[in-house]
Amino acid sequence: MRPQQDLITVRMTNARVKLHSQLPETALWTFEGSFPGPTIEVRSGKRTRVAWSNELTGKIPLVAARVPFAKPSPAYTPGYRNPDGSLPSGVSLYDGVADIPPWNVVHLHGAVTAAHNDGWAHNGVPTGDAQLTEYPNRQAATSLWYHDHAMAVTRFTVYSGLAGMYLIRDAEEDAAGLPRGEREIPLIISDRNLDTDPATGALTGQLLYKLPYVPASGTTAPVTGPFQLVNGVIWPHLDVTGDLYRFRVLNAANSRFFRLDLIDEAGVLHNDAIKIAGTDAGLLPAPVAMPAGGLTISPAERVDLLVDFSKFPGQRLRLSNTGSVGEPDIMEFRVASRARAVVVPPKLSKSYVRLAPGTTVPADHDEVYVALLPGTVAGEPDPTMWELREITDPAELPAVFPATGIIQLTDPATGNVRSFKKVAGLFDDTRTIFINRGRWAVWHFLQLGGSPHPMHIHMTRLQLLSRTTWTDLTAFNVPVGGTSRPLPAPNAGPAIEKWEEGWKDTFQARQGEWITVAGQFDGASGEFMYHCHILEHEDMGMMRPFVVHPPEIARFHMHPHIDVHSGQPMTGHSGH
Repeated sequence: MRPQQDLITVRMTNARVKLHSQLPETALWTFEGSFPGPTIEVRSGKRTRVAWSNELTGKIPLVAARVPFAKPSPAYTPGYRNPDGSLPSGVSLYDGVADIPPWNVVHLHGAVTAAHNDGWAHNGVPTGDAQLTEYPNRQAATSLWYHDHAMAVTRFTVYSGLAGMYLIRDAEEDAAGLPRGEREIPLIISDRNLDTDPATGALTGQLLYKLPYVPASGTTAPVTGPFQLVNGVIWPHLDVTGDLYRFRVLNAANSRFFRLDLIDEAGVLHNDAIKIAGTDAGLLPAPVAMPAGGLTISPAERVDLLVDFSKFPGQRLRLSNTGSVGEPDIMEFRVASRARAVVVPPKLSKSYVRLAPGTTVPADHDEVYVALLPGTVAGEPDPTMWELREITDPAELPAVFPATGIIQLTDPATGNVRSFKKVAGLFDDTRTIFINRGRWAVWHFLQLGGSPHPMHIHMTRLQLLSRTTWTDLTAFNVPVGGTSRPLPAPNAGPAIEKWEEGWKDTFQARQGEWITVAGQFDGASGEFMYHCHILEHEDMGMMRPFVVHPPEIARFHMHPHIDVHSGQPMTGHSGH
């Protein structure tokens, strides 16, 4: 879809779609009747207005069941009932899900746009209404994507089909000599589960959202499924010529991480035939090698892959998820017998700048600290996220450790112990992060155990600055939710690979990692969100707001908590 006028309408509609040629149709919520929705293609700097028209009817078209966690995971098997139609022990329908009506708000993921266009999660639009948005598209060429972002139910609505891709083009990309037309293809990868006829075990086509949980604690595992889809089709194939192709890859799964490898019919890896040309928010300065051991992309991450099929005339290759405990194959490429000489463009983005503290990231910048915590912390069944304020007054420190909400750590740069206090956790707790428009900010994500989290920050593009790792997290007392002694200084983490130096908006924080990411919060203002992009985690509490104000306005704004610029507590009400 290439908008020819200033305002376009994109309809959210019910549809019945075949996810595989041998399956019955599946009822979905869609954009314009297709799953995924149409790819919208625009030019950088040319404003696009979109009316996201909600024309959905009925309740959400999925069955949601809670199933006891086991190994292997029950998520990797279709269906949820006994042969007689009864529910197995511990299995129940997910209360309330069947009653979810159309109430949706679209977020253009990665867009630099004002807050009123960003898809604020509380601003759902019911059937019969439209969400009017404006996207300036003042961004470098990149792969964005749009999806529903409705408060607390995004995991269900995106799973039901509400997602699509949005490409921005510019002159720099035009001049790069990248494949276009039939050799440039979006690959939107996801996974799903389907229900079965209890008596026969045959797949019915009914979408099944199957949530594993631990009966003793109530802790849930993010939802995955046994069927991997590309562009809405289970295990598809693509006929390709012996040429260079550009694949705009998006991980649109709720929670699954995909480790991508290119494998031939003999099981031999051929990742050397792939170059990475770009990441979430734009092109790299030059193509870089695909990691030999596979490229892991988390939910919401995008990568631009250049694949040289001239090396494989007449062969069949598989794009596989080699990190999967279930079926690894994602799709098959069938290469024509004739090949042509391929030249990979040696240079891509001339405008790219690598960020570094004190130079391209100015010394005068804001600091934001966020702790990512495992399930069962301080009695919470699921993973949580805390915004932190540094304690500089010794009188504020507790007399006894551990204390709930207090984290002490050893700063690797100075060796000094720093103390932090939880100041917010749930989405609707008071706002604590205020950034002046135009300011640079460095965000610190402290991952203190449990599953990895793909952290997405709205409104701007950022780069990964550093990654260190705690190998010993025992200082953090999980039941209490605080440190019993200061965490040691983290060790050097896995080296930042060349492809990870690209502009991004979603970053993997793995167990025990302290990552820092930096960006300039310019080009838009208002109240935005940041969150884990495992949709179950997002909906269950790992999402918080932050505010960007023009500095001239910020000086008059009064709020009760902290000044993000100084990191100091405020007394009473004060401005920034």
